[in-house]
Amino acid sequence: MDDNNPENIGIDKPKLYESLNNITPEKDLVTSEDESRSSAEEELQWRENIEEPQLEFDETGLELAAAAELAKEEAENQSMFRTGAITPDGLIDEDFEDELGSPCEEVVNDTSKESEFQDISRYSIVQVAGDDNYGRKVIVFSACRLPPCKDLDHQRLLDYLKHTLDQYVESDYTLVYFHHGLTSKNKPSLRWLLQAYKEFSRKYKKNLKAFYVVHPTNFIKVLWNIFKPVISAKFGKKVMYVNYLHELQKDLHFDQLSVPNRVREYDALHLAKNKPKVPSLTANFYRQSSTLQFGASLKFIKEHHNNEVIPPVMEETIAYIRKTGMHTEGIFRRSANATTLKAVQTKFNQGEQVDFDQMGDVHVAAVSLKTFLRELEEPLITFDLYDAVIKIQSLDSEERVHEIKRLLYDELPEDNFLVLKYLIRFLNEVSTHSDVNKMTASNIAIVFGPNLVWSKNQVSLSALGHINLFTNILIEQYIHIFEDEYVGSEDDEMGGKY
Repeated sequence: MDDNNPENIGIDKPKLYESLNNITPEKDLVTSEDESRSSAEEELQWRENIEEPQLEFDETGLELAAAAELAKEEAENQSMFRTGAITPDGLIDEDFEDELGSPCEEVVNDTSKESEFQDISRYSIVQVAGDDNYGRKVIVFSACRLPPCKDLDHQRLLDYLKHTLDQYVESDYTLVYFHHGLTSKNKPSLRWLLQAYKEFSRKYKKNLKAFYVVHPTNFIKVLWNIFKPVISAKFGKKVMYVNYLHELQKDLHFDQLSVPNRVREYDALHLAKNKPKVPSLTANFYRQSSTLQFGASLKFIKEHHNNEVIPPVMEETIAYIRKTGMHTEGIFRRSANATTLKAVQTKFNQGEQVDFDQMGDVHVAAVSLKTFLRELEEPLITFDLYDAVIKIQSLDSEERVHEIKRLLYDELPEDNFLVLKYLIRFLNEVSTHSDVNKMTASNIAIVFGPNLVWSKNQVSLSALGHINLFTNILIEQYIHIFEDEYVGSEDDEMGGKY
């Protein structure tokens, strides 16, 4: 008798799925963002008293049954894990060599898709939150924003997730999953999770560099045991559990994250109850230094660097990339070594010389440039222009260039304009080598758009598409926008002054 056969260990597979789908990950909660503090306190008290879910079978049997079910599905669908090899500890050691050798694909920013998924996007379940500290795009999934299962088509949610990730998977990226708020009413079924794992092929996994699970519960442990037989060793190493929001700060720009109020409220109560040591959010060793660049304003940098408009960080990183990285495939899409990147930022902030030649990695310079732009006190294209940038999408194609030109010349501060022109001229030059580096204007726009324009409030995915379109036009139409003469408003006596 085969003891690994679920039929022989007395597990009814249909009942298995029914039991799993009845596991309540958290107490049933309302999903309103305006949940009262008392409700959160009650939930925290409930969490402290919760025990492991009492299943009708032990976890060993659960794993065997899940593995057997997956094996059966794999036999029916030979495309699943085609090149994987099972290791002694039961993990799949994926072979990425073929994938890593493939060229970057053109990423088309299709804003028409956003309206197609409006029924899903309106919940703000998935958000893009700029870049992390290593230059990787950050994508946030908030479980508390999942509506009740009866109100959501989970297949469309999966399609929407794939559509969102398709815009970024050719670059290094990070996932943040806020688990708090997943309830028996809104949790997806196990079958859906298995289907999702299969449909997220290697193209989605190879450039995922970190997967943060925030506020994990016993339910996560159960899921991990179920999926362990089919999760790759490399993927497993990318998963990090985070108990408190402040733990994200060392790797992410926390102020840019789209953290639901409900998650913040729970975290505050969890902190108050357990009292862990929390690092200061305001302490900045370099804040008093006149050589500060990362995290400063353009005005501050100019005043403390011989009144030069172009910040030294931009001059040095662009010069190095222009010299060594114009033919580097996927330039601006790859992340950099974290230790090296922090050392570079420290040197710039202390006014020390940075020798990129000695480091020998052009991606360090590329990520430093993106990080500098994202950490400006105010975006290069200022907060005041955010709404106007979003509205560009609604104009006819022939009107867009004219309106962008008017916007930049008439409303953008002069120093911002000059710095933007300096940057876009360089990015346009990068795009002319796209036959080698695979970085077309569209691909560059996806990388740089969120680092040039952002709102004081949360940015939706549809707005991000508009920002990328705006940036794409800047790059493609550089000559028309920045070099051709411009005659401004009547009170501007210096038409074409820049």
